[in-house]
Amino acid sequence: MITARVTVTLKNGVLDPQGKAIEGALGALGFEGIGQVRQGKVFDLKVDTDDRAKAETDVKAMCDKLLANTVIENYTISLD
Repeated sequence: MITARVTVTLKNGVLDPQGKAIEGALGALGFEGIGQVRQGKVFDLKVDTDDRAKAETDVKAMCDKLLANTVIENYTISLD
């Protein structure tokens, strides 16, 4: 069994209103010097195979088809 972690973030240049809201909230809580907060999402998956190449290919297909909107988001995959 292979564990995959997919991290999805907005591409540079895409507005991130949730990141801006978090940035403002951090400032309101007294945290200074915080800027350009970008939010994203993380998916942890268990892939039932011992073949790392197959697991990576399958997870990439999952990202391209469902987990990430590749028009406005980037993703990275790490396997353990």
